[in-house]
Amino acid sequence: MDITKDIQPMTTFRNHSAEIMQHLKQTRRPVILTVNGKAAAVLQDAEAYQHLLDLAAEASAAEGIRQGLEDLKNGRTRPARAVLDEIRTEHGLPR
Repeated sequence: MDITKDIQPMTTFRNHSAEIMQHLKQTRRPVILTVNGKAAAVLQDAEAYQHLLDLAAEASAAEGIRQGLEDLKNGRTRPARAVLDEIRTEHGLPR
């Protein structure tokens, strides 16, 4: 991060949005926008944001798998047939 370019007051963004957007595309680094000297928002290009969403989804899937394996190891599982039978009974579904 280059604090002289990557942290900008909101008024600078309002007055120079095209230049800041070009900076985003060139550097691929987010820009932190401030109001009264305090961080108020983070601006990043759409591709970088999508990459962040993809990373979060992967981490979420990995955590789900980790929890499932932990449940299996600690005996917190039930046979699928028992779960399906319970659902059928609860909702009056035929077998």
